[in-house]
Amino acid sequence: MRVLLVGLDCAPPTLVFDRFADVMPNVAALRARGISGPLRSVMPPITVPAWTCMLSGRDPGELGLYGFRNRPRDHGYALSMASARDVSAKRVWDRLGESGRSCAALFVPPSHPPSPLRGSMASCFLTPPGAAWTFPPSRATDWESRFGTYRSDVASFRAGDLGRIFDELHAMTAQHFAIARHVWTEERPSFLAMVEMGPDRLHHAAWDHLDPTSPRHVVGNPWLDHARDYYAALDRELGALLDVASDAVVIVASDHGARACEGAFAINELLLREGWLATTHTPSTPTPLRDVIDWKRTRAWAEGGYYARVFFNVQGREPEGALPEARLDRAIDDVRALLLAEGPVGTNVWRPTELYGEVRGVAPELLAVFGDLAWRSVGTLGHGAVKLTELPPGVDGANHDWNGVVVMSGGPFASTTPRAIDASIFDVGRTVLGLFGVDPGPRWRGHDWSRV
Repeated sequence: MRVLLVGLDCAPPTLVFDRFADVMPNVAALRARGISGPLRSVMPPITVPAWTCMLSGRDPGELGLYGFRNRPRDHGYALSMASARDVSAKRVWDRLGESGRSCAALFVPPSHPPSPLRGSMASCFLTPPGAAWTFPPSRATDWESRFGTYRSDVASFRAGDLGRIFDELHAMTAQHFAIARHVWTEERPSFLAMVEMGPDRLHHAAWDHLDPTSPRHVVGNPWLDHARDYYAALDRELGALLDVASDAVVIVASDHGARACEGAFAINELLLREGWLATTHTPSTPTPLRDVIDWKRTRAWAEGGYYARVFFNVQGREPEGALPEARLDRAIDDVRALLLAEGPVGTNVWRPTELYGEVRGVAPELLAVFGDLAWRSVGTLGHGAVKLTELPPGVDGANHDWNGVVVMSGGPFASTTPRAIDASIFDVGRTVLGLFGVDPGPRWRGHDWSRV
């Protein structure tokens, strides 16, 4: 038994199964002889926690991963970038390695710095230029001699230089799949997982151009054809990998979807207006929160992104806490009510204990999505309003969405009649372990589709 997992970061059903399906014949062929459907992501539906949840069977709270950046354990105010060092849970390749199977983990977030496994690893888009990027370290010399200098990501993919961005997208994707084909055929791992970041970078660079539902879409713009061409090239690369993996059970999956960003919710403007947050002065242009916040008078603040993380500045816990601990529970309820009242239709706000089986690390007191992910959360100040229909600097036209895609074909999924399923992101890793007959243990979430 050999299993191939191809991850397409941010690939949504609306494109893969619908609008761009006609240029993705290899995905269509897998669907025609297997099972497929939407794949429900986690909260938050963000690359770093989502791929880790898929491949560890743990939710973001159990992992202590709440996004790309996380607060330090001493409750300091600065956030730091997540890395592979922050993942203590065993992932699929760890479990399979313990059972004697060889594995390859290629470009799967977060995998910088690369870590030992029974096989090979190439680290993910978080790899800084020039940093070590393989395990064993000797793989880097071999692979770069064959495939060129490692392309971990597309540089400045929100910069607007779309011609250059598309060139880098194609080059990065071609290199990643070439490495995957080489590893599959030369090292012959029992399990290979790769994640291609290209779709995510395309969406954040050009979503307004490719999505007719975007309020900023211009009909007839030339970049829509470029986006279709990229998805066609992605499918061709998948087809070339499938040509050398004809003996594999194949899973194609994405960690979350994408949708048009309809507006931005300046959450710290709201907290400032309602007296929860204090500043040293009032900025007149968009300004980072930390440039103007007065910590000694601030009771609550928020971090922006695809969702909002609301933290409370508690006396005796934070370095300059202003909120008495005895008032924390009531304050959480008050701010939650405020966000629900002021947010656009579809806003949801949770305490982490309502979402997760365990809460590790320094979790926010509240997690909020605005407009059911149609609105981005903005943490900067100086906008002069809370609801912004004109997107501020740094906010692109694509928001993440709840549903990615999953396709499973070959082995127990082989069928002459395609079957539609609704699956969870946790199902993917559990199904891989099931295919190899490896017990996931009692805490692994999800459903094993190989047993149906």
